[in-house]
Amino acid sequence: MHIFKSPDWIKEFEYPYDNFSQIPQSVFDDINKGLDKILSDTPLASVVITAWNEEVDILKTIGSLSKLKTTIPLEIIVVNNNSTDQTQDTLNKLHIKSFFQPKKGWGFGRQTGMENALGKYILMADSDCIYPSSWADSLINALQKPGVVSVYGRYSFIEEPGFPRWQLFILEALKNVIAELRHVKKPYLNSYGMSMGFVKEYGMIEKFYNNNTRGEDGRMCYDLMKYGKVNAVRANKSRVWTGPRTLKKEGNFAKVLTARIIKEVKGFSNYFHRGVKHHAPKDL
Repeated sequence: MHIFKSPDWIKEFEYPYDNFSQIPQSVFDDINKGLDKILSDTPLASVVITAWNEEVDILKTIGSLSKLKTTIPLEIIVVNNNSTDQTQDTLNKLHIKSFFQPKKGWGFGRQTGMENALGKYILMADSDCIYPSSWADSLINALQKPGVVSVYGRYSFIEEPGFPRWQLFILEALKNVIAELRHVKKPYLNSYGMSMGFVKEYGMIEKFYNNNTRGEDGRMCYDLMKYGKVNAVRANKSRVWTGPRTLKKEGNFAKVLTARIIKEVKGFSNYFHRGVKHHAPKDL
């Protein structure tokens, strides 16, 4: 775990551009060079990403994925979820597959990606996250265990002004404890689209929940549990890194921490039975 600062390796993917026109061709050339080494026409796994107005941030995701250290045949699919900026221009310059989904909503986007995927396994990623080189192999190795139908990984926050890394570390430590409690009966509450995998065969049967809200990831995991087990990938080296923008919307560190503690105390008893309804996961 990184207590006082984010790992140095993520700096390579924190691109300093404000819009598509500022991105030099050399950046695309470097990313594509890496992509050409790992992508396959006959993939075992398909990485599915939904993007809405991410003309620059999508570089974080694809750039970091291009540096994966893997022997697993992969394809990367990005679904442009009716962006109004130059997201499609960015995608057109990258050696990945892209599709357009006019219906806005995470479920619509992920469903489109899954339907066009060639892999036996689906790995879900977000369009503004940074992925470590071991990410794909860690999830696929866990997913290939006997009886496993879905897996999820963990994530950490990149420090920003107002949210130093030590504060984010405290939130993550609390989140890890709660995740272990959830995993016993309700692992779907830990399944987030930024780091999740499942067997495509069963995903195509259940399909993604289509709504213009988040929660399609946990709902998919919930539905998949009838087919097998859900595994957790706990290795810190496989953690996904993302900015704290969701936390910043709630206020400062004290407000965020207090709200999380109150929520978890109130819902503590619910973690010990599976439940009978869909539950959308909530960020801790």
